Amino acid sequence: MKIVKSLPFLLMFAMASVSAQPSHPLDGRIWDTRSKSFISTEVAYERAVSSRHLMLGERHDSEIHHRLQLDALQALARRGRKPTLVMEQFDRENQPALASAQSSGVTDAERLADAGKLDRKAWQWPMYKDLIRFAAERNWSLAAANLSRTEAREIAMGRRQAKLPDIGAAAVKNLEEDIVNGHCGHRMPQDRLASIVLAQRARDATMAEAVETSPPPTVLIAGAGHVRHDRAVPRYMKDGKDVLTIAYVETVDGKIQPSAYDSDGFDLLWFTPPTQRHDPCSQPLSGAVAREKP
Repeated sequence: MKIVKSLPFLLMFAMASVSAQPSHPLDGRIWDTRSKSFISTEVAYERAVSSRHLMLGERHDSEIHHRLQLDALQALARRGRKPTLVMEQFDRENQPALASAQSSGVTDAERLADAGKLDRKAWQWPMYKDLIRFAAERNWSLAAANLSRTEAREIAMGRRQAKLPDIGAAAVKNLEEDIVNGHCGHRMPQDRLASIVLAQRARDATMAEAVETSPPPTVLIAGAGHVRHDRAVPRYMKDGKDVLTIAYVETVDGKIQPSAYDSDGFDLLWFTPPTQRHDPCSQPLSGAVAREKP
């Protein structure tokens, strides 16, 4: 007798086949850069609880990274911690308004985003909504961390200087390479490159100040490049050694060993599947960068 398979059965079979496809061997694993070994989620969160300052470095457009950040906040709450949530997504100049909204009892994430003038388009709202809501509903303080876009632009364009501590020539050189790589390998004139690096350093120093002046313990939400011990926020802190940095790192096909990934400056690498995104380097550069000649 001929067996006719129903459509639902075929769909279930197809879904099972897709789910059975092997994922990257590092996805979901956590690498301790000091012990050179993998650790469990439980061990990672126990270390987070015991740290004065926890820094969660993300790819800004990764929903996976934001879910893991929320999971980290939930883990801290379960263990009785009540940190200040310090966020790159809010500019320091809007801290008074943000604090005023919270002191008046506002817990709605949309209203807090309005109070702190969070740029919803730039930060792809509502990606940060759950983080803000979780903290506010538990009466955790929110702290704005970032240098304002206007100030950063003035420094990057060379129209304003910023007096910052010396972090060493090697760290500055690495920051320059970060900028060049971020501009698809385009190396701009040195004076322009130096100004952009200075703006980046000013942002890191501003975030460091926001962390250190917030009631501890703190959790900083920022791009992974900002949470590096070697050349970013912890480098500008007086108690930078009492910091745990976790970088959420997207896996790459063919790179199956943690040693294949940049681990300098991070305590833990938390590997995740990559987010599918448009390659910005597939199109010609535009704007001021395109007009510059090295």
